[in-house]
Amino acid sequence: MQHTYMLKQNRDFLQLYHRGKKIGSPYVVVYVRRSRRRYNRLGITVGKKVGCAVKRNRAKRIILQAYRETEHLLPLGMDLVIVAMPRIDGIKSTVLRDYFAGTGNDKIRRAVFPKEEGAKPR
Repeated sequence: MQHTYMLKQNRDFLQLYHRGKKIGSPYVVVYVRRSRRRYNRLGITVGKKVGCAVKRNRAKRIILQAYRETEHLLPLGMDLVIVAMPRIDGIKSTVLRDYFAGTGNDKIRRAVFPKEEGAKPR
């Protein structure tokens, strides 16, 4: 992850929940907000509804791997929190990667950079 740092502070997560744009899919919900940094910040949340500790850790690994593989497609200068939904339990990492590379990427770009500004490439 060249251009990404992990979110660790609870206040950063809460700020994104309240002020960020919400993008939903069957497997994850992405909260995204533009920042003035030259890098992205990523946070991953998996609740107990996903399952036991083994399933929650697997969900985190799937999300992180899908993000790593599609990081180069995302614009810089945003904060993201990815929240796993219970349906993530049985999927392969390629399903989530394809979502982040296609539809998810488009939705994130539109949420962070509205049409009047245009999406800024890396």
